[in-house]
Amino acid sequence: MKRRIVVKIGSQILTRKDGTLDVTRMSALVDQIAELHKSGIEVVLVSSGAVASGKSEIKTKGKLDTISARQLYSSIGQVKLINRYSDLFRQHSIVCGQILATKEDFATRRHYLNQRNCMNVMLENKVIPIVNENDAISVNELMFTDNDELSGLVAAMLSCKKLIILSNIDGIYNGNPSDPQSFVFREIHAADDIESCIQSSKSATGRGGMTTKYNIARKAAEEGIEVIIANGRKENILVDLINGRDVVATHFVPSEKGVTSVKKWIAHSEDFTKGEIYVNEGARDALLGDRAVSLLPVGVTKIAGKFEIDDIVRIIDEEGQLIGIGRTSYNSEKAKEIIGKNNKKAIIHYDYLYIEK
Repeated sequence: MKRRIVVKIGSQILTRKDGTLDVTRMSALVDQIAELHKSGIEVVLVSSGAVASGKSEIKTKGKLDTISARQLYSSIGQVKLINRYSDLFRQHSIVCGQILATKEDFATRRHYLNQRNCMNVMLENKVIPIVNENDAISVNELMFTDNDELSGLVAAMLSCKKLIILSNIDGIYNGNPSDPQSFVFREIHAADDIESCIQSSKSATGRGGMTTKYNIARKAAEEGIEVIIANGRKENILVDLINGRDVVATHFVPSEKGVTSVKKWIAHSEDFTKGEIYVNEGARDALLGDRAVSLLPVGVTKIAGKFEIDDIVRIIDEEGQLIGIGRTSYNSEKAKEIIGKNNKKAIIHYDYLYIEK
C-alpha cells in the first residue's frame, strides 16, 4: 500500500477573526497537500470551516437556536468551502471530492465498509477526499465531539500510518501556551500521563479543544497510527513534517502491535453500544492479560440492556470499570440463559474484541 495519511485542518486555521475564509492560508495548505500528492502520498483531508464560513454569508431574520443556526450556516458554508478547495486543487490539476459523514455512518459495519470503499476508490483514482461532518443533519447525539474525532475514525478506517492534526499552536504544552515558561511535549508514549497539563480552553470557531485532540491521538496511537499535533500556520508545515525535518510539534509514538481493521471499528464504537456484559475477576484478568482470549459465558455474571446478535456491547468488571468493547455472538436473552456455563460458544470472540488498556 502507498503511504497514506490523514490531514485534519481546524476552523481556527481556515478562518479569519471575522469568520471569513482565510484563502491565503487555505491556498498555502493546498499547495503543500498537492506537493505530497504528486510525490505519491495518498492524502485524505478532514476539513472544518463550513459553519464559520457560512455564518459570514448571511444575516438571519432573527435569533436562531443553536441547532438551527448550525444547520443553516453549515449548509451555506459547505458549498463555499468545497468550491474553494476545488478551485485551489484544480490549479494543480488535481481532482478533489466531498465526503460528508455522520456518526451513524460508523455505527454499523455495513455503512462503515461502504464509506471505506468510497474513499479507497477515490484514492485509487488519484482523487483527494475532503471529509467533513454533515453538520446539517448531525445534531445532538448524532454529532462527533468535533472533527478531531472524525479524523481519528477516518485514519483508523483507512489503515493510515500517520494522522496530522493542524491546530493554531505548536502542540501540547506542559502549561498555558501563552506562558513563556511553558514548553511543548515533543514525544508522547503510551505510558506517559500528561492529561493534567492540558489546557481545556477551546477556539472561538471550533467545538473541541486540546483535550479532545489528546484523547483522539492516544487512541489512534494505540491502534498503530502515528499522530502529530502541529501548528497549521507555520510555513511549509506539512512538507517539513513528512520529510522528517525538525519541527516543534507533539508526536504520539504508535504502538508496534496495532490492531485489525475490525477491532479499529469496534474501538471507536463505544457510543453505539446496546448493552453491558459484566464479568468476574477471573475473566477480567484473562481479558487484560497478554494473550488474545475470547469472552466465554463461564466468566459472565450479569447481562444488562437489550441487544441482538452482532450488536456492540460494553464489558464491565465487578468494580463497574469498562475493560473492553466487542461484537456479541448472542442476543441478550440467549446470553442470559448461558451465564456462568461451561462448554458454550464464546459470547465475544477475540477477533471482535477490543480491550481498553
